[in-house]
Amino acid sequence: MRWRLFSIRMAMLVGVLLWSLLTIPADAHWADQAVAEIKVGNAQVEMLLTFPTGFAPWADDDRDGQLSSTEIDRHRVDLERFLGERIRFNDRNSVGDLTIEPAQAQLPSSPNLTASHSTLRLVYRWPALLQGLALRYDLFVPGVPTASCLATIVVGGRVRNLVFTPEHRDVAISLAGSITGAAAGFVLLGIRHILSGYDHVLFLISLLMLGGGLRALVKIVSAFTLAHSITLSLAVLNIVALPARWVESAIAASIVYVAAENFWRGQHALRNRWLVTFGFGLVHGLGFASILQELNLPRAGVVLSLLGFNLGVEIGQLAIIVLTSLGLRLLRAWPREAVFRLWVSAAAASAGLVWFIQRAFLGS
Repeated sequence: MRWRLFSIRMAMLVGVLLWSLLTIPADAHWADQAVAEIKVGNAQVEMLLTFPTGFAPWADDDRDGQLSSTEIDRHRVDLERFLGERIRFNDRNSVGDLTIEPAQAQLPSSPNLTASHSTLRLVYRWPALLQGLALRYDLFVPGVPTASCLATIVVGGRVRNLVFTPEHRDVAISLAGSITGAAAGFVLLGIRHILSGYDHVLFLISLLMLGGGLRALVKIVSAFTLAHSITLSLAVLNIVALPARWVESAIAASIVYVAAENFWRGQHALRNRWLVTFGFGLVHGLGFASILQELNLPRAGVVLSLLGFNLGVEIGQLAIIVLTSLGLRLLRAWPREAVFRLWVSAAAASAGLVWFIQRAFLGS
């Protein structure tokens, strides 16, 4: 009777987990994502900003998800005030005069962008030559920690890439071309990317469900780190490219395989799990690279951006592994620990299977 009650409760838990996972939009990372190209001149700054239209819904009169030229003209004063308060360039405490114009979208193609984002040309002008700029970017939805803006700054003939997040809003721009605080944004983006990548998280959790000693854990984690670092770098540098649908389907399949292996091989799987992890890690690296590939980062400065992003991924991955390992360690005294591990594996395999069907055959 107790076993039946326990099974019912665990089945309900699995159902809730699956519902939570499978209702996550496939391209959710673009919902609060902005992209900017910033060119610094002698006495002006030009920013080509593509941002979610939902940030300024009051300007979208026809509710089509994009701001037309007519809507921009109609709401120009309000838009200039709204964006001027949230994107501020200061030159020794002198704020530039802002004017806004329509602009053609510059984002890479994505099925959800054409109906969700708008592009504006923001021009900040000063009456005298610039001495040095302090930029504060504050165009985020309150209470949404995943919001970010990926920016390219061109100044003094040099190109730099950086990321603005709610935790990283300020940079100092030297007219000689240096930018203080640029790398930190990509580290935060890497952390956020893996923590919000529920398929990557579920893969890591599935790997740990068999337990094993410290040596086995180190081999597994090292193999995954090495593998995804290789393909992440190759993909971002445009040396390797595979269709996103193939990559996302393979990531889902990796979850199914590893979770199912926890059942049919059990502890025997630990002998060569590091090899399996290395193979699937190559695929996950291509998935990690997706957001940087979509940005079409300029070659100049891409290595530093890549290193910062990869460091962030490693930090997020380590956090997942440590928390999961600690949680499993706390469960050792529980009589149903082994059953719990199998139920988690079952939930992971079910989620991975549904994701695989969605991505491989339904295109979602």
